[in-house]
This record gives sequence, C-alpha cells and structure tokens, in this order.
Amino acid sequence: MTSTAASLRVERTYYLIAGIYTLSASLIWGINTVFLLSQGLSLMQVFVANAVFTGSMALFEVPTGIGADTRGRRLSFLLSVSILIVGTIAYVAVGPSGGGLAGFCAASIVLGLGYTFYSGAVEAWLVDALQASGFAEPVDRVLARGSAIASMAMLVGSVSGGLLGGIDLAIPYLVRCGLLALAFGIAFRAMHDAGFTVRDLRWREVPAEMARIGRDSLAFGWREQHIRLAILAGAMPAVFLEWGYHAWQPYFLQLLGSQAIWVLGVVAAGTSLAMAGGSWLVERLTRYCGRRTTLLLGASIVYSVTAIGVGLTSSFALAVGLYLAGMAATGVFQPVRQAYLHAVVARERRATVLSLASLVSSAGSMGGQAGLGWIAATRSLGAGYVTGGLVTALAVPWVIAMRHLGGDPDRIVGRAGRYTACESMALPAGVAAGPVREVA
Repeated sequence: MTSTAASLRVERTYYLIAGIYTLSASLIWGINTVFLLSQGLSLMQVFVANAVFTGSMALFEVPTGIGADTRGRRLSFLLSVSILIVGTIAYVAVGPSGGGLAGFCAASIVLGLGYTFYSGAVEAWLVDALQASGFAEPVDRVLARGSAIASMAMLVGSVSGGLLGGIDLAIPYLVRCGLLALAFGIAFRAMHDAGFTVRDLRWREVPAEMARIGRDSLAFGWREQHIRLAILAGAMPAVFLEWGYHAWQPYFLQLLGSQAIWVLGVVAAGTSLAMAGGSWLVERLTRYCGRRTTLLLGASIVYSVTAIGVGLTSSFALAVGLYLAGMAATGVFQPVRQAYLHAVVARERRATVLSLASLVSSAGSMGGQAGLGWIAATRSLGAGYVTGGLVTALAVPWVIAMRHLGGDPDRIVGRAGRYTACESMALPAGVAAGPVREVA
C-alpha cells in the first residue's frame, strides 16, 4: 500500500471512530440535566454529580495514560468503549433503584474513567499512524476535519436525543450503548498501533510506571514553558465550558418560559453546527493566517464576550445566538491549541502530555462546575454565565505569552510554496532540535 493510500485509510478510520463515538455521547448532551432533574436531584445536586464526573476524569487522566503509552492507543480506546457501556447502563439504573445522588456520583466515576481511556489516545494514535504512513500535510486540518465530523455527529445525536427523550428520557442512553458497541467493533478491526511500539507492563510495575509518568509529565510537559502556557490557556475556557453546556438546558427553558424537551434538541443541534462552523473556519483561516496564536487570541476574546452576554440578556433568542457564537469560537480554539501541542511533543510522550493537558482542564472544569453551580443556586444561572465569561477571559494573557515566545509551533504550515504567510514545517517529528522539545 502506498503512503498516500495508507494515510487515507488512517484518516478515514479516525473520522469514522470520532463520528460514531461523538454520536453516541451527544445523544444525551441536550437532555442530561433534565434527565437528572427528573430523577429527583436538585439543580445543585446535578452540578455536583457533573463535578464528580469531571473530577474522576482529572483523577484517572495520568494513570490511564500509562495504558496508552505502554499497551497501545488501540487497547486504550477499546477499554474506553467497554467501560462507557457499563457506566451508561448503571446511570440509567440509578433512578429506578433509588440510588439518589450517591448512585449518580458512583456511575459518574465509572463514566469518567471510561472517558480518560479515550482522551489523548485517539489523537496520539492518529498522529503516530499518519507519520508512519508518510503523511506530509499539516495535522491541523486533519484534526479540524475530525472536529467538524464530530460536530456534525453531535448535530444528529442532539436532535435524535431530544426526539427520543420526548418519548422517554432513558431511551437515548440505551441507544448510546448500541453505538458504543459499534465503535468497539470498528476499532477492533481497523485501528492498529502503526508508528508505535507496544510495551509489556506487569501489575507490580504500575506504581513505578505511574511515578515515571508523573516525572515525564513534569519534565516533558509542565516544566516546558510553551507546553505549560498552552495547557493553562486551554484550562481557562474549560472552567466554564462544561458548566455552561449543562446550565443552558434549564436556563434557556427558563428564558423561553417553556418545558418543551424538543427545544433542547434544537439548541443542542445548533451548538453542533456552530462548532462545525468554527472547525470549518480553521481550515480556511490556516491557509492565510501565519500564526496559531492569532486564531487562539481571537477565539478566546469572542468566547469570553459571548458568555458574559448570555448571562446579561433576558431574551431567549439573543441568549441562544450569543451562546452559539461562543461555541463557534471553541470550534476554532480547540483544534488549533491541540495542533500547537502536537507540534513539539515527542511521539513516545504524546499521550502522556495530552493526558496532562486533559487533567489540568478537567481539574479546572471540576472547580468551575462546583463554583459556578453554587453561584447559580444562590444567585441565578445568568450570574453563573457572567462569572464564567470573566474567568474565560483569563485565557487571553496566556495566549499573549505564547505569542511572545514564538517559535515553530506558532507557525501554521501550508502546502509547500502555496502559503507565503507561513514557513514550511512538516509534522511534529520534524520540529525543533535540541532543547526545544518543549512545546514551543
């Protein structure tokens, strides 16, 4: 098989996995808060359960990175899908069994564990496999296309979840399990660890390996200035993003003065389109924009301003419009930031550093859900959005610091000779020599 054909196969597998995985998850995104409220939880308890989920992700991020960096990215993904099926079934069973908040927290921990086996592993597999196939294009656009496909899957999943939830709020969760089983089958057949050497790891070696991962996370991640700044820049929006997504469900119904579940599906679908639009913009803007920090700075400002606007307005239509504009900004921010990180992380450390980035974001998100949830419960949901928007604005100083550092990772690569604003730079393996294995 030629390198071009091999690259296309890797890309298509990535797009298929990302689409189905996101479709399965998005079935419940538009209704999850309403589902929890229907099971007898208060609004504050809903945010507590969500914070536990995010906290479990922060707790398990680095340990599960061991699996991806030793036993392979493929196994990590298969474990993710399997655990999510179990956790989703448990989530549905909590209400009828009278498990209450404690039961939902326990199920959320299982779900958080499942997601940490996914985070970083699939992207690391993609970049490694593309390099092994001889791929020579900018990875930004593959990640952006994957993000666009995932956003479209969110569109289908959100609408379907709203419609199915109108029949019974438990149905979307059960359909989700079926889609996860399909993703397992596809990955088992088509996802192979090309460009990565699997290592054996015995249980007695896990503590030592965890210590090594921790040291590597510091040595190859946090202590490297460029990586640290990129992680912190991503953590600021994360403080608000998860809470903001769960909070708009009751907030928008409150502004609308209705309890129609289908409205949630429509707004969730609009969110998917907005994020897809942001990812579409990345592909176009990277053809002409010479620096990643330019895109990150603009997206950060838009996201912060729109979040504050959502909290200040009393108009349903305006609040939805501002929220969708903010989601489009995240569609730009996320793939560009990820490409920045990939540009300098060594192949054998990629999953570790990405897990560290996810850990910091998850920790910020957990604090944000608890803190903003308390503000929403004691004051109002609108006050939570205003506060969240102000916190999100703290990403701007970190992006400016990234810009001052400059370096190859800040340069956007185009096809040779096509984009005069950008200097030629291949995939991450060709970046920087010597000590700048840091993230620049």
